[in-house]
Amino acid sequence: MPAGTSERAYVLHPDINSDPDRRDAQAGLAEAVALAAALPGLEIVGSEVVKLRTPQPGTLFGTGKLEELAGRMKAQEVSLVLVDGPVTPVQQRNLEKEWGVKLLDRTGLILEIFADRAATREGVLQVELAALSYQRTRLVRAWTHLERQRGGLGFVGGPGETQIEADRRAIDDAINRIRQQLKKVEKTRALHRASRAKVPFPVVALVGYTNAGKSTLFNRMTGAKVLAKDMLFATLDPTMRAVTLPTGQKVILSDTVGFISDLPHQLVAAFRATLEEVLSADLILHVRDISHAETEGQAEDVEAILHELGVADETPRLEIWNKIDLLPEAARAPLETLAARREDVLTLSAWTGEGMDHLVEAVTEALDGARSSETLSLDFSQGKQHAWLHEQRVVTDEQQSETGWVVEVFWTQTQARYYRDL
Repeated sequence: MPAGTSERAYVLHPDINSDPDRRDAQAGLAEAVALAAALPGLEIVGSEVVKLRTPQPGTLFGTGKLEELAGRMKAQEVSLVLVDGPVTPVQQRNLEKEWGVKLLDRTGLILEIFADRAATREGVLQVELAALSYQRTRLVRAWTHLERQRGGLGFVGGPGETQIEADRRAIDDAINRIRQQLKKVEKTRALHRASRAKVPFPVVALVGYTNAGKSTLFNRMTGAKVLAKDMLFATLDPTMRAVTLPTGQKVILSDTVGFISDLPHQLVAAFRATLEEVLSADLILHVRDISHAETEGQAEDVEAILHELGVADETPRLEIWNKIDLLPEAARAPLETLAARREDVLTLSAWTGEGMDHLVEAVTEALDGARSSETLSLDFSQGKQHAWLHEQRVVTDEQQSETGWVVEVFWTQTQARYYRDL
């Protein structure tokens, strides 16, 4: 979409009484508006919570509410409606016809954002694949993103884009073509993964709800300049940097895509590959925006997705209560007291730097806790291995024999694996 043009968007959050898992309506609406704001080219002209007893099969909303909303859409000259929840293809067609607008549900909006932000070749292909799987269920929608003149998937529209009926055979052909391209990319990634496995450094993965402050924390710890904005999904493709702890030990710090409630299942599957650093991490830092009204629910969503991804329960974790600087003193003091009683929780502000020293200490201690002692016998021909052990600062005692060295080491599993391959 060229500069100076924008879609006039209206955000609706259906609050369905019959849904036992429904979230706080106002918090849900605020998140939906933030999602919409994360997509370039949208002007959000209004938003509201729509209370429903039960969703109507054909139109989601009842007749009276449809007419009421239609009046608002017309008065605001709305061209795009964003519904924060699932909308069936039938409901989508009927609502678009009723209101004379384009419509995206929550899944479609998140896919749009991911398409706009994906930077790596694999990220772009994974988003395309997820979008095609989603699009296949939308029988009558525009499908022009392969020739798009802007980022995104073509759902939102742009100059020269037309609404055409998506042909399933064409979509299936596109899916097969992308899968073939992904196979080639995955071979390259497997080589990179194999070379990473030879690096004797533990991997520390940052995970958390989107906009929890992971990238700001990453930048604070590494001195990197990763995009860190007060915006949902500011980071999509994983970034890795080496960090040296005060003990001299080097670790690989990995920043990952933010999680979100009701993450489209297509994306959970598609981005499993990009979250490999989390699956193989020696330590997970779960970053929480402790100032957010829905912080408990967000934490539950993150844990649920980690479980769905197959992250082992025994992987050591630290919970980082970030943005403590945004809390009033009356709310902050009890939280800091509560955190002090738990060994796996730290309070800090990645923005101001407060509490960072304690985080570095905790990471160092957590990784040391995963270490073990071992006695190694090396002969003089293993000078390379002997030198490497001292470079890693893992030697606690050493005795020289007639044929070589007997070395006591205190090391991580990652270092032990690397040593065996030397």
